[in-house]
Amino acid sequence: MKASLKLEYSLRVLSQLARKNKGGAVTRIEELAKAEAIPQNYLVQLLNELREGGLVDSKRGKTGGYRLAKSPEDISLKQVLAVVEPDLIDTKITLKGASGPQVAALWREVSKRFDKSLNGFTVAQLALSESGTDFEI
Repeated sequence: MKASLKLEYSLRVLSQLARKNKGGAVTRIEELAKAEAIPQNYLVQLLNELREGGLVDSKRGKTGGYRLAKSPEDISLKQVLAVVEPDLIDTKITLKGASGPQVAALWREVSKRFDKSLNGFTVAQLALSESGTDFEI
């Protein structure tokens, strides 16, 4: 499976915000861009999308910045995908042809397992993991 750059950047910035999620403090966009090596102009667009999707909050003004909209333990990988790459979790398939029902049944099972995996990972796990750590559901 190939993750888009948009998904990768989203996970990186959410992980960074999770690490800084103490007491509702906000993190400035310049700091996020530098820490995660993400172009600031692109990061602005991405953070707006994550905010509209209910994953981050923003505070305007001189002391403004971004923070997670909820606890990192409550943000699953599925929620991130639903905001950033909704087509990746879309499982529409037709029943046409002699083998259509079998293909659809198989794809429903694959989708169910994929969904379970996506719900099994959280931003908190991502923020706490060490470099190169394997994840388990």
